[in-house]
Amino acid sequence: MPEDMENMNYYDAIVIGAGPAGLTAGIYLSRARLRTLIVNEGVIGGQLILTHQIANYPGVESISGYQLAAVMKKQAQAFGCDIISNISITDIDLNTKDKRITLSNGSIYYSRTIILTPGGRPRTLGVPGEDILKGRGISYCATCDGDFFTGKEIVVVGGGNSALEEAVSLTKYASKVTIIHQFDHFQAFEYAIEEAQRNPKIRFIMDSTITEFHGNENIESVDVRNLKNDKINNLKTDGAFIFIGYVPNTEFLKGKIELNQWGEIIVKPDMSTNIEGVFAAGDCIAKRYRQVTTAVGDGTVAALAASQYIHETKNKKEKMVVA
Repeated sequence: MPEDMENMNYYDAIVIGAGPAGLTAGIYLSRARLRTLIVNEGVIGGQLILTHQIANYPGVESISGYQLAAVMKKQAQAFGCDIISNISITDIDLNTKDKRITLSNGSIYYSRTIILTPGGRPRTLGVPGEDILKGRGISYCATCDGDFFTGKEIVVVGGGNSALEEAVSLTKYASKVTIIHQFDHFQAFEYAIEEAQRNPKIRFIMDSTITEFHGNENIESVDVRNLKNDKINNLKTDGAFIFIGYVPNTEFLKGKIELNQWGEIIVKPDMSTNIEGVFAAGDCIAKRYRQVTTAVGDGTVAALAASQYIHETKNKKEKMVVA
């Protein structure tokens, strides 16, 4: 342990990531009067701030993702949580009693425990117009945004279980759903394929891919290229949902903690990892559903488990000193 904890930037807990899971963990830890630091690579809020309107957060009729993130940040800071944003981690050591992180500005911080909440990101098409129109007609979450497209025509990109299941789900709102897939067959379970094919609101464009999104304030159309004859057709649409996979932001953790084949952090029910004193929560962990509410739940559990770990280790140390 560093000799001068205060000068050496020593904390009870360091949370890496300031999305809903990380901010929730920060609220619970600091409210428990544990010295807590949140370190975030980008803007506070993570993917939350990309959502213009959240209408399914319990207890809140409607709020923008940016506003919700701002409230959560304010709550954490009000309880005494320190937050550093727009900075990257250049080194992290989890396999010591006192965990250590080094930031891009050269600062080094130590803590008794670490909660990893770096989040994740939907896999993107990477074509022109996608970045500009994210949250303005382009979405990666049917549950979050489906209601905004009631009575409208939309496209769904992808051919796996998620794409087909979400396409069917979106027919509850949209008047017409066009599934665009790059192959002539789907990579999904038969029941999902059959359900989509039976739905009268769904049509299919196979062997094709989107090459560009068009629109001013909101999406207006997409360019669809047929991969067999290379012809490009412009398709008018009110929205586009992309389901081609998910990428956890865990590249910096490879070789340092147990990840599954998709790069997701493997956790136990209490959000603990294979390393003592290290917990993980939110979109970076191996789980099925990724919602703001599930991230908040994960962050709560991780913070409570980390708090218990901190108190137990403190008690052990005090007993050893008395003995």
